[in-house]
Amino acid sequence: MEFPNTIDEIIHPSVRECFRYANVEQGLEVNHSGDIPAMSGVGSSSAFTVGLLNALNALSGRICSKRELASAAIHVEQNMIGENVGSQDQVAAAFGGLNLVEFDAQREYWVEILPLHKQVVTCLQNNLLLFYTGISRFASNIAGEQIDNAKKNKPSLTTMREMAYEAARILTDCPVDKLSGLDDFGRLMHESWMLKRGLGSKVTNSTVDDMYAVARANGALGGKLCGAGGGGFLMLYVRPEDQVKVIEAMGELLSVPFEFENLGSHVTFYTR
Repeated sequence: MEFPNTIDEIIHPSVRECFRYANVEQGLEVNHSGDIPAMSGVGSSSAFTVGLLNALNALSGRICSKRELASAAIHVEQNMIGENVGSQDQVAAAFGGLNLVEFDAQREYWVEILPLHKQVVTCLQNNLLLFYTGISRFASNIAGEQIDNAKKNKPSLTTMREMAYEAARILTDCPVDKLSGLDDFGRLMHESWMLKRGLGSKVTNSTVDDMYAVARANGALGGKLCGAGGGGFLMLYVRPEDQVKVIEAMGELLSVPFEFENLGSHVTFYTR
């Protein structure tokens, strides 16, 4: 809890810079409630920034587009706060849904909504498990090392980029009468994680590697640490018939239920 009198006195970096970006001049009370811990790799920091900017825009009587919202959050986090963060989390939080997002070297981006059948989306969601590793980490530190290694890792990064298109193809081409085809998505997650874990020394550790090995040995087809890595949440692709076995094998790790969110950040109540 903070009780500052000026913007400069605010300790929370996102709140401080969002207020500065929105030119807040009136006294405000801001309350935030979250379902997950901070520093856990599922984009909570960017979701917070996107949500706060959305609320501040509404407070000033302006409802901005999803693109404006995502771009503002990217600017706040990268330029005003100065963190080593990408742009995907802000776009995901602002737009919502399952999309193919392309970025260029000038930080421009394009969002393509994947035309997925409802049964495919439901099947994909039912095949995913999310475990909290209990390990907190600073994503900026982990991402910083990956940025330093970018040139050396260019072949792996190029392959991972192509995997995004392959993942989109698997999802869009999967026939509703043969949903087992989504298993290729799980196998692709494994291939991608094998590449990602080599991008830097902080992406994974022996504890996480042991967790992943146990999951694979008990039926998981693939998986990855969410976000920059290092800890946080471990997402696994597991067929429904193997999930009880995997959950039991993961011991005391917390399995967190979740659902895909299609609306993105939105103001639920607004009046003037």
